[in-house]
Amino acid sequence: MAVAWLEDVRSTDLGTVGGKAASLGELTGAGLPVPPGFVVTAGTYRTFIEEAGIDEELFEAVDVDSEDSAALAAGHERAHELIMETDVPEAVREEILDAYRSMGDGEAFVAVRSSATAEDLPDASFAGQQETFLNVTETDLIERVKECWASLFSQRAIYYRNQKGFPHDEVDIAVVVQTMVDAEKSGVMFTSHPSTGDPRIIIEAAWGLGEAVVSGAVSPDNYVVDRTTSEVEQATIATKKVMHVKDEETGETVEREVSEDKRDQRVLTDAEIERLVELGERVEDHYGDPQDVEWAVAGGEVYMLQSRPITTIEDSGSEAEDEGDDAEGEGDQLVAGLGASPGTVSGTVRIVTKLDHLDQVSQGDVIVTEMTMPDMVPAMKRAAAIVTDEGGMTSHAAIVSRELGVPAVVGAGSATRVLEDGQVVTVDGEMGTVREGRTVAEEATPTANPGTDDEPAPSSKPKPVTATEVKVNVSIPEAAERAAATGADGVGLLRIEHLVLSLGKTPERFIRDEGSDAYVEELMDGVRKVAEAFYPRPVRVRTLDAPTDEFRQLEGGDEEPHEHNPMLGYRGIRRSLDRPEVFEHELEAFRRLYEMGYENLELMFPLVNDGDDVASARAHMDAVGIDPEKREWGVMIETPASAIGIDGIVDEGVDFVSFGTNDLTQYTLAVDRNNEHVSDRFDELHPAVLELIGDTIESCREADVDTSICGQAGSHPEMVDFLVRKGITSISANIDAVGDVLEEVDKVEERMILDAVR
Repeated sequence: MAVAWLEDVRSTDLGTVGGKAASLGELTGAGLPVPPGFVVTAGTYRTFIEEAGIDEELFEAVDVDSEDSAALAAGHERAHELIMETDVPEAVREEILDAYRSMGDGEAFVAVRSSATAEDLPDASFAGQQETFLNVTETDLIERVKECWASLFSQRAIYYRNQKGFPHDEVDIAVVVQTMVDAEKSGVMFTSHPSTGDPRIIIEAAWGLGEAVVSGAVSPDNYVVDRTTSEVEQATIATKKVMHVKDEETGETVEREVSEDKRDQRVLTDAEIERLVELGERVEDHYGDPQDVEWAVAGGEVYMLQSRPITTIEDSGSEAEDEGDDAEGEGDQLVAGLGASPGTVSGTVRIVTKLDHLDQVSQGDVIVTEMTMPDMVPAMKRAAAIVTDEGGMTSHAAIVSRELGVPAVVGAGSATRVLEDGQVVTVDGEMGTVREGRTVAEEATPTANPGTDDEPAPSSKPKPVTATEVKVNVSIPEAAERAAATGADGVGLLRIEHLVLSLGKTPERFIRDEGSDAYVEELMDGVRKVAEAFYPRPVRVRTLDAPTDEFRQLEGGDEEPHEHNPMLGYRGIRRSLDRPEVFEHELEAFRRLYEMGYENLELMFPLVNDGDDVASARAHMDAVGIDPEKREWGVMIETPASAIGIDGIVDEGVDFVSFGTNDLTQYTLAVDRNNEHVSDRFDELHPAVLELIGDTIESCREADVDTSICGQAGSHPEMVDFLVRKGITSISANIDAVGDVLEEVDKVEERMILDAVR
């Protein structure tokens, strides 16, 4: 038999129907609400390739060095061709279609989902590596089944099996065909905390089909439910701009804008959360392990679409139990904000309202401040955690904390007023809470110094192989080793201003007091740490780009000009060209590093407007002895003028350009993203911004000039899709987003390959 019905399938049939189908069969048998369907068995796939005589060539094609990206791509392409160009035997075709026709009257819409025999295992999830197709009808059903078979040999799947030691010829694939749930709302649910295993159910929800949540196309609502009390501890309501729905005319899955009245509306009712929690506990009880569940709501009913074991929970074992003996019970919540950097630690509060308070911060203290500044970084490295009154997920405190691996809660509102200096608290950087007392033993407090022997080992999750490079942004040299451990293709942006601002003096005052050689040495020391951590991967360093209000905080800041809007003022290349003596000391640091053998360094100039700015910067390179013909160098594209005038910039001999989307967006739309009255109009995906970026990429491709993006927008799935399809050379993301961006790039590139084949 080519097919088996889900109601007849159980977990013991894993080798026949694959992990996804076995799980759905178990859920069906347990009486849980699962949409009806059948599975095209793994044996059908195996018979298909063997009787067609393509099996040996298929496995030979993917027997490649998975670290060789060209060989990996070629193997994937050949395997895909072999499967898609081979006809399914007529008897098998008819059995599949007969099963489909028996599911309902007329032309039913179904979901077609891959179910590999090495999938959803306790120690390897393989999640997302094979294809899923929604709203499929009889016309395309057989082709979609074949595409699921072919997806067993995607580049990502080949790479992952090699890393996990699964022989390609021992892994088969089944295909689940289920009645489509025309979801009004959907999402995912973790029956325990996915990192810590804490007894909290975490639910993410958005409007429409769940693909939008799983793919990252939308920021979903987030609900945290305490399993011991069944109470919603925290409900974070996101702005949900888009949703995935079925097009009523074509039946295809399309992306639509969410209506204004629903964008900021809470997705789930209390009753729906209660029902999901009930179902989640039943699923976990059935399997005996925490589960990652996909769900949907249609017609007032909650349906379970998939359940797999959570493989990311760390096994703390007896050591954690011992730690628990030393920890006190969970105290009252004192303040709450955004969980900006994960981890839970206890420590003593140090309220910092002035910079001269920083020397009071000892190793393991909790810094509580209104907002952090670059010159606080030395103290932040000593701290066990950071709590700020203001800021969001892209604030200085959030970015630096994530780079250092220090738990952080930002935007807590009243932390500096509610918390008291010397008070002992516990900070949960995942949940965004600060609680009274010590609930984490001192010896269990994680180090805030990346690179030491105590630091957790980097994730062993395999790195997708992509044509588009994925790099990482680095703000402080101390984060270099942690950034390098992400497997990024290099550093797309190292901000030199953090090195300068941490000196506590303006460049002019430091040079006046300490001498120019001391200034050059300080810059060299910081840049060298990052260059060494990544060698031979490239490290792109941006010259000084701090606005005057940040310099004014430092010694010598009283000499800085007073500006109504520093972001539009005396910063970037315009400041460097106006103060050539300081600028050339920066360049001298690079010249010496090049002489020391750090060939992987690349120079980048910020806030240029046109070719004249670039020519002037190039002249200063020549003046200090850096040959622009022999070194990699480029500029930031942050103004409409630079995007429109890209041809003149390219003519000056740049090797690359990099988009700074924060500035480019606010200058294009005349929107200050920090102004609460207009910040809701700040949109990096605005057609005008995308047109500037797209046209620039096209011009640079014609001139053989690399393009990159290092702004926050490069982490958004919609922007990644746009950039990859336009042909950008690389995308640079913050440390905590590199893995997600890699997966999104891989997904887009695979779609492009499939589109080309079709």
